[in-house]
Amino acid sequence: MKWNKLYKYPKSKREILKGDRHYDVNDEKLPSVTTILQATQDTEKSESLKRWTSRVGATEAKRVLEQAAKRGTAMHSYLETYLQGGKVLDLRDVGREASGMAETIIAKGFNDLEEIWGSEVTLYYPKLYAGATDLCGIYQGRESIIDFKQTNKPKRNEWIKDYKLQMIAYAMAHNCVYNTDIDQGVILMCTPDNFFQKFTVNGSEFRELKWEWLQRVDQYYKLGRKHLLPMER
Repeated sequence: MKWNKLYKYPKSKREILKGDRHYDVNDEKLPSVTTILQATQDTEKSESLKRWTSRVGATEAKRVLEQAAKRGTAMHSYLETYLQGGKVLDLRDVGREASGMAETIIAKGFNDLEEIWGSEVTLYYPKLYAGATDLCGIYQGRESIIDFKQTNKPKRNEWIKDYKLQMIAYAMAHNCVYNTDIDQGVILMCTPDNFFQKFTVNGSEFRELKWEWLQRVDQYYKLGRKHLLPMER
């Protein structure tokens, strides 16, 4: 694993506009990738969340979601610091838990990470959307977007389509701005009890999800009555 800073990634600010997260980047205020995904998610997914909240109760649901968010933030911080050559000592319970998860990802997921172009970088598709990805670089010999995810329990492949669409969005943005040819996304995921999973998106699945992401972007702008994206398959 080596650093190769081939590209100059922009700085950005995050802000809330009309209740949605946006990125202020290169004098554009662009909706985040997660904002677009949330605004265009199917009814079944939102209903499933409502059913879970109803089953466990609003208070418990809030506690679980907040704990997961804190754990995810701490895990990402550990990995970011590690990639920059530093060390993290977080003595909070959530910090110790997150450190173990991060170390599992490092041990089981970083062996195939050959080259890093940037970490925690802002990527944007001019006039359409923006977001931040954990890593851009070379993974298993291919130009890739790599994302770290914490999860309370192991995931099935069919449950993580939105995670995959996130990577597709970042790959398209990177390719547009930097004239690259990223055609692979890699998710490195870990549970609090250190169960590791790796999901790779490339080939025909990558191409199909690329089309689906374009449809979701188009749907988002239709909802907002803004300009539409001319889509080509």
